[in-house]
Amino acid sequence: MISYTRMRVGLALLSPREVPGAVGRCPFCGLTLFVRPDRQSGPHGIRCAECSAGLVQMSIGWALHEEIGPLGTLDVCELSAHGAVAAHLRRTAKSVAMSEYFAGKEPGSLHDGVRVEDVQRLTYADASFDLVTHCDVLEHVPDDARALAELHRVLRPGGTMLFTVPLYGGYATVERARLRDGVIEHLLEPAYHIDPLRGGGILAFRDYGLDVVERLHAAGFAEASILAPRRRIPWVSDFPVILAKKQGTAR
Repeated sequence: MISYTRMRVGLALLSPREVPGAVGRCPFCGLTLFVRPDRQSGPHGIRCAECSAGLVQMSIGWALHEEIGPLGTLDVCELSAHGAVAAHLRRTAKSVAMSEYFAGKEPGSLHDGVRVEDVQRLTYADASFDLVTHCDVLEHVPDDARALAELHRVLRPGGTMLFTVPLYGGYATVERARLRDGVIEHLLEPAYHIDPLRGGGILAFRDYGLDVVERLHAAGFAEASILAPRRRIPWVSDFPVILAKKQGTAR
């Protein structure tokens, strides 16, 4: 059932140019009202009017339902402390470790009450989590091979990682920039994505291709696949969600 109080809160967070357009199901809220973006915002502007989840977050939400199921016995790591995915995990998981990256802040410390983590050098112990989730993070990480190895390390045997990165449609990942001796070297024209937490733009170090699956295998994951998008949200298909599993038997 739609909570109209929560829906009003959600609508208040939306751009005044966005107009309610269709009733559908949100993986976090159930039956809800979806807001259709204007032409300039594209699919990224679609929002659930009740929880304000965007298309990427809803795609992760559906994958959680279909690939993981109930979360009540799982210890989860989410590489964000804000948004609909984080809120859902807080409500449903046994435990959830949430963090944000803050440049210049020491991993493992707190910044404004939020745990600081750098995915390239996580401070969590080995085999800490049954599930890891993150939305559009790895394209902004200078050394994604190191980050994937760290994410594999903190997963328990049989654990699962669900995440999104923008996939440009080709096979080979295109490196746009790299970090050398602490200095960013641009290989292509710089591309910036909107940072929903801090505003402004955040540099994309690469455009991922379908070989992201091979990168996961190289990091030690026993299984890796790109889940086929489905049309569960009005007007568009889901964004692709990537699933990776660590070898072993889940507890």
